[in-house]
Amino acid sequence: MSKETWTFNELKFPKPDLRAFVDMNEDAIRRVEEAQDGEGVLEVIFEHNQLLRRINDLLEVMFVKYSIDTTDEEYAEGYLWANEMSPLFEKARVEFYDVLYNSPYKSYIEERLGPMYFFKKDISKKLFCEENIPLTQKEAELAAEYQKLIAECRVVIDGEERNFMELQRLFTHEDRKIRKEAFKAFSDFLKSVSGRLDEIWDELIKIRNQMGINLGYDNFLPVGYLKRGRVVYGQAEIENFRNQVLKEIVPLCKKLFEAQGKRLGVDEVMAYDETIFFPDGNARPVGDEEYMWDQLVEMFRELSPETDEFIDFMLEHELIDKDSKRVGKAAREYATIIESKKAPFVFSFFDGSAKSLKNIVGSMGHAFATYRSSRKQPIEEYYSSSADIMEIHVMSMTQFSNEYAERFFGEDAGKYEGYNLHDLMTFIPFGVAVDEFQHICYANPDMTPKERNLAWRELEKKYMPWRKYDADDEFMENGGYWYHKQHIFLYPLYYIEYPFATINAMEMYKKFVNHPGTAWQDYLALADMGGSRGYLDTLKAANLTPPYQDGAVAKAIGFVKKVLEEYISDN
Repeated sequence: MSKETWTFNELKFPKPDLRAFVDMNEDAIRRVEEAQDGEGVLEVIFEHNQLLRRINDLLEVMFVKYSIDTTDEEYAEGYLWANEMSPLFEKARVEFYDVLYNSPYKSYIEERLGPMYFFKKDISKKLFCEENIPLTQKEAELAAEYQKLIAECRVVIDGEERNFMELQRLFTHEDRKIRKEAFKAFSDFLKSVSGRLDEIWDELIKIRNQMGINLGYDNFLPVGYLKRGRVVYGQAEIENFRNQVLKEIVPLCKKLFEAQGKRLGVDEVMAYDETIFFPDGNARPVGDEEYMWDQLVEMFRELSPETDEFIDFMLEHELIDKDSKRVGKAAREYATIIESKKAPFVFSFFDGSAKSLKNIVGSMGHAFATYRSSRKQPIEEYYSSSADIMEIHVMSMTQFSNEYAERFFGEDAGKYEGYNLHDLMTFIPFGVAVDEFQHICYANPDMTPKERNLAWRELEKKYMPWRKYDADDEFMENGGYWYHKQHIFLYPLYYIEYPFATINAMEMYKKFVNHPGTAWQDYLALADMGGSRGYLDTLKAANLTPPYQDGAVAKAIGFVKKVLEEYISDN
């Protein structure tokens, strides 16, 4: 147990004075320029990191609190302030990085802190220019508006008011009438705000493309790749991966949904049937929400000594927000970290259902990785890895939970594994569709909303040919499904990471089933490295394959494919 007794809600970080920060930054620059040796520069770096850590923590806490309640005026004001100040702090950071980059002791710094230190700084330099500061501030303002619009969803279904996340959870309800009603309400809500969402998306495309132009590019796409830290693979590799998905995964998913339709006894699997796998419903919890939570905690205690230590820390410091019904709670799930405390924070919607269990276990995988790396790595820059690595922690931990399914679902344990693996496989085509859609939008900024929606619908037909909407749902039939995907609005070009990580998670799960000790050591290696190495080196340390390589998809999915095909024949 930790000796500190703080909790997340008790954390308070005073707002830094921008002028004072600039003065301290200038003093740090002067000290680097006057340093007589590499150790002197390192001393300044560590002191500067302490200053940045306090600022980063303030910005992160404001972000989390706004997520907790988007209707709270104080939280909203703090979140907007943080978004306004963030690019100004980034400007000062880049100025400090410049003097480090030109220091005669650069090689000494690199030797002590690792090759990724200047790699990350170089990307920050390439992504910064003064002209983009007001654009970044406007971008954040629009993103906040998107979150608020979605969080305001209130729909009464089955006699109970539902928020946006609860509405989607009903897509797994055993009663098809309720699923259909929930999906129509989901569609109607998105339609009701689509006018403003179209305006927000149009503005974001133009703002981000202008950012790219200001940095010397034709549009936002090269900037988006840099922001995501993609330097060892580009659009060609991603296109190769999409083609492998079309060849290897889409036909398999068609078979899975055909089998699902027979199992459900329906002529066609509609969009609102896709996440329900059995006529009597998905795996049923053997206890209430509190029981399921207690079992989740016990799972982490039993999985390994490392996860036992982790769950103690998270509970002691109240670092998990799992309320599923709070009014105004942002419709998203994530994990982040408060750097000064080396404290991950999990933001989720846990109601005890199979879907919510899967989601929160994934977020805990992310949190566990940062918990480990923040204790293994010497500097904050290495606490988090790139998203294409971090999502492997998410997806793999979710699959590890299959081995504990009986404690949650009793006789329905097999249903949970089937649901989990089916969801893992069928998600990949959707993931590549979201990625390709974003590329289309940024490459064609003058598309009308109607043209963008048509492009989305064509991608559904390409990657998800099984997807069908009711005849009276014109909004979805005309391409409205993408509006709910927050990553498109909030995190540009963040999505291919999920399909990539899913492929690697399938590799990891095969090892976990056949050689659990080896798999866990690979998982720890992945976590402990954090962001201290590049993408390929990190995969290599965990004995994983770059998913975009020729033949990688067919090889990686083999084990899960076999399990799913056996599952089809048995059910």
